[in-house]
Amino acid sequence: MTPGEEFERLTAPLRRELVAHCYRMTGSADEAEDLVQETYLRAWGSYARFEGRSSLRTWLYRIATNVCLRAIERRGRRPLPAGFGPPGDDPEGPVDAAARDVAWLQPFPGPMNHPEPADPAAVVASRAGMRLALIASLQYLPARQRAVLILRDVLDWPAAETAQVLGTTTTAVNSALRRARAHLERVVPAAEDIAEPADPRQRELADRYAAAFENADLATLVSLVTEDVALEMPPLPAWFAGAGPVSRFLASHVLTGPGQFTVIPAVANGQPAFACYRREPDGSYQAHAIQVLSTARGRISRIVIFLDPGLFTTFGLPRTHHAAPGPGAARLPLSSRPCSP
Repeated sequence: MTPGEEFERLTAPLRRELVAHCYRMTGSADEAEDLVQETYLRAWGSYARFEGRSSLRTWLYRIATNVCLRAIERRGRRPLPAGFGPPGDDPEGPVDAAARDVAWLQPFPGPMNHPEPADPAAVVASRAGMRLALIASLQYLPARQRAVLILRDVLDWPAAETAQVLGTTTTAVNSALRRARAHLERVVPAAEDIAEPADPRQRELADRYAAAFENADLATLVSLVTEDVALEMPPLPAWFAGAGPVSRFLASHVLTGPGQFTVIPAVANGQPAFACYRREPDGSYQAHAIQVLSTARGRISRIVIFLDPGLFTTFGLPRTHHAAPGPGAARLPLSSRPCSP
């Protein structure tokens, strides 16, 4: 076996979890792929000098983390609209222009990108570590604190191994972890439901939301959300909070009639999500947005609509949907629909 073949055999099984790690660090699914590619190029360049003093996994994480830290220094944080200021107070007014110069947070396709642990408590922690709300909150931590929290609390690494990855001491790691935890306690929603997107209750709630969205049925949609529901739509900087303002915005600017949109199910950040297609004048349905739902207390607590058709490629979805039913047509439950034409 050549050195290159040996390197590929040993490192390929770790690629998926490294992509997830780089996504947590940067908030960009697209950038995460590029950073892992850079990680593997750097690792291959140093492989002849790898002496096995740490595990191969620890060695690769060290390279990937340092690659991410440099990327964060160059680019900065990726926000969601709620990170810019208070919610809008005029949901029926003009919509602000899209902020195309902002590097927005992106959703991540699918669940965790490495096998989940067998312990039920660890499974919950593993899923929680990919939630959109957590990824958004991580963006406001200093980069090294972010790395410490991900390695210690999400990946459950010992302090000594985390220190080895970051080239620091266990004392410094523990100090950074305390500060990072204190920040997240203030900003991460504590009541968010953590469950499989395919959980029957989550799927039923998502199906009902999707049908209401397709049919422009605002009364039903409002019955499915919490009183303090939030709606964000990057790259639009405005966002709205509360069932009343959210429904008024949707009624004025989005759901002005049935059949304008059709959706197919997806999973993003381990949460229920939808690929949303908008009907064009020629009758076709074209890629419009990826919607990600957060739930709390059995209702939808946050709707993030990523208005970026380019994400459809990241999610492995077609840009044109040919099987959209017409307005008023019978609609299958989302869990029964095909994910591609």
